[in-house]
Amino acid sequence: MSVARMLTGDRPTGRLHLGHYVGSIVNRVRLHQRYESFFIIADLHMLTTRNRREDIDQVSRNARDMVTDILAAGVDPARATFYLQSAIPEVGDLNTLLQNLVTVPRLERVPSLKEMARDSGKEEMPYGLLGYPVLQAADILCVKGQVVPVGKDNAAHVEVTREIARRFNHLYGEVFPVPELIPSDTPSLVGTDGQHKMSKSRGNSILLSDDPETVRRTVMGMYTDPNRVRADVPGTVEGNPVFAYHDAFNPDREQVADLKGRYRAGRVGDVEVKEKLVVALNRFLDPIRERRARIEADRGLVDQLIVEGTERTRREVRQTVVEVRRAMGLTGAYQQVRRRAERSRRLPTAST
Repeated sequence: MSVARMLTGDRPTGRLHLGHYVGSIVNRVRLHQRYESFFIIADLHMLTTRNRREDIDQVSRNARDMVTDILAAGVDPARATFYLQSAIPEVGDLNTLLQNLVTVPRLERVPSLKEMARDSGKEEMPYGLLGYPVLQAADILCVKGQVVPVGKDNAAHVEVTREIARRFNHLYGEVFPVPELIPSDTPSLVGTDGQHKMSKSRGNSILLSDDPETVRRTVMGMYTDPNRVRADVPGTVEGNPVFAYHDAFNPDREQVADLKGRYRAGRVGDVEVKEKLVVALNRFLDPIRERRARIEADRGLVDQLIVEGTERTRREVRQTVVEVRRAMGLTGAYQQVRRRAERSRRLPTAST
């Protein structure tokens, strides 16, 4: 019995951070041992919000950093296929064939698209961003992905994929599996500013590649309870990002419970709470740093993984597009015209 396929990935906009880890990477590390796993480096999706030449020029470096981060987090390179989306033009072909299976009003109901436009400073919705879920459907269906791990922000996108797959199969025959969503059980991680989701562009993130001193400096500057002016003032734990990070990354549950109790009672200062968070985060990141060092010492490894994975994936996608065109009858239309043209060339020309 064949192993089910998983499709997951990220846009190559820079190094990954703790928000990526809790929102998706920890799930991928667990799942990639169970499924045949494809990791997309989604640079075409990046163009929907970052399409300046200087952004595009950073893709190759960001792609290497992204793959390095994922491997350092615990993904086994022998059990993962990494590929660069823009190096597989057939994905664009499939996107074109699928885009008529969904309506504009349906896409406008995807809640995260307006948020993405707003966060990238777009006053109006670009056509490509509105079609983001369709291209994402092409990404998933081009490798016949059967499972997709998602955070809450992407669940609505993948639901569009499921609808497109069902619609295609109904119209043209069973070609695509209808992918299942595997939701993350961890909510999105608030940034160190306590105001927004963690994001590289907002400067409120802790990177998986940060060194211990950078982590310490960032944590000591974190937002806490704004109403707490002294250590003996009872503080609020709920919504406090320092405690959200303790919950996510500090395995010493007794220590976390003690800190929360004393914080609410006004018997511990922010400095002590943050110092203990620094220790917990660096303990969490140390194994990732060690794996990163080994990966970076193996020169050319990441580039080789991307090239081999892209070539393998392109072979898969070419076959899928052939099946799609055949199911839709598009190959037959051209063959009919071609046969007529060949017959006409065999006929003798009329004498004058």
